Amino acid sequence: MIHYQSKLEPVTLKRRYKRFLADVIDASGKEFTVHCPNTGAMTGCGAAGDRIWLSRSGNPKRKYAHTWELTENRLGDLICVNTQQANRLVADSLSTGLLNEYFNVALLRSEQSFPNGHGRADFFVTTSDEQSVYIEVKSCTLLDGDMGKFPDTTSVRALKHVRSLVDATRDGHRAVMIFVAMHTGIQQVSPAFDIDPNYSEALVQAKQEGVEVLAVSCNISTHDMSLDGFIPVLLESD
Repeated sequence: MIHYQSKLEPVTLKRRYKRFLADVIDASGKEFTVHCPNTGAMTGCGAAGDRIWLSRSGNPKRKYAHTWELTENRLGDLICVNTQQANRLVADSLSTGLLNEYFNVALLRSEQSFPNGHGRADFFVTTSDEQSVYIEVKSCTLLDGDMGKFPDTTSVRALKHVRSLVDATRDGHRAVMIFVAMHTGIQQVSPAFDIDPNYSEALVQAKQEGVEVLAVSCNISTHDMSLDGFIPVLLESD
């Protein structure tokens, strides 16, 4: 389980713009600007008028004191838009929870360079039977029915991560892609073939070459978050 950096404050979203900024209105009618910690399209994650929750930083040097953490959509689903929280959830679970048991973690490191030298994996695990595991984490918030899709916009960076995982398997390591369903409406996960076919086909090929592809659901509240359990991953375009 992880907690937010402060008690969350509910406000009403007015608009998101310039990717990293959003204007909001609090209960008193005051309008102010907050930081949006998400570079994606955020489709379905923040319509004007939605109730959203903000954390407040204790750093007086920050230009924008508040960070957009959660959205409640019109169906009552909670969506975590802060992509950093997915990595925090996985780190917590690798240390003590669901993923620790799944991988039999003996040693855990973050930001480990890939064997091919092209970037860093989010996590590197040595298992109790001395396997080396490179892990990449992706936050999934795009909902279609009960299906979570990734990515929500074309992502060259995400494609590079898939290729680095494939290279790791070719070097004899385990390599794992973990999709974290950061939307309480998501019951299963699939690559977004209609949005980024290059990434989607690369992920299918990666699975065929030995990359493990997992997805986990989340318990999300305005107080804390935790990983709940594994959910299905569908790697077909139809």
